[in-house]
Amino acid sequence: MDKIKIALAKGRLAREAIAIMKEAGIEFPDYEEKSRKLIFQDKTGRLRMIFVKPWDVPVYVEKGAADIGVVGKDVLMENNVNVYEVADLGIGICKLCVAGYENQEFNKKKKLKIGTKFSNSAKEYYNKKGIPTEVIKLNGSVELAPIMGLSDVIVDIVESGKTLKENGLVILEEIFDISARLIVNKVSLKTKSGEIDSIIEKIENVLKERRSE
Repeated sequence: MDKIKIALAKGRLAREAIAIMKEAGIEFPDYEEKSRKLIFQDKTGRLRMIFVKPWDVPVYVEKGAADIGVVGKDVLMENNVNVYEVADLGIGICKLCVAGYENQEFNKKKKLKIGTKFSNSAKEYYNKKGIPTEVIKLNGSVELAPIMGLSDVIVDIVESGKTLKENGLVILEEIFDISARLIVNKVSLKTKSGEIDSIIEKIENVLKERRSE
């Protein structure tokens, strides 16, 4: 029997997802958060948990290298991957927002410059508003972009807003809410339906119990 492979990204999201799986009876006894290992096996020997970069989770699932994945809705929206989104895990809650200087006035005759790593989401949002933009793809601390005059605003993930505040920026608009989603490879859901359906059911039961508390 082929092992079911579950892709996660290390960090707080993984910790919270692993806690949900543990409540569902899915445990990886040799897993240690500080370990440099990238693959762990569950106690039944039928499941493998693999760690990849956050932006690679949906790629691994879409291409079938992993059967199941846990990933933020922001990554799914940005990449537009061909997978089944089967559950909202209710963890990793934050928002994708437009941020910049408070009471800032923009020159409507010029394209709005946006610094972001969410270039597709930013373009789609402003296209719907009919506002011409120049999207500047960034990978580092996007808060620097308006401070250094590289952009007028940024589009980024906001949780507490503390980083924005410390850099003199404020939320100008909220684009969409984000939480972690359970995703499944489309072929795997057909060829390994029994095992995957069982995992989904166990996780959904945990989520129902959490919501009822």
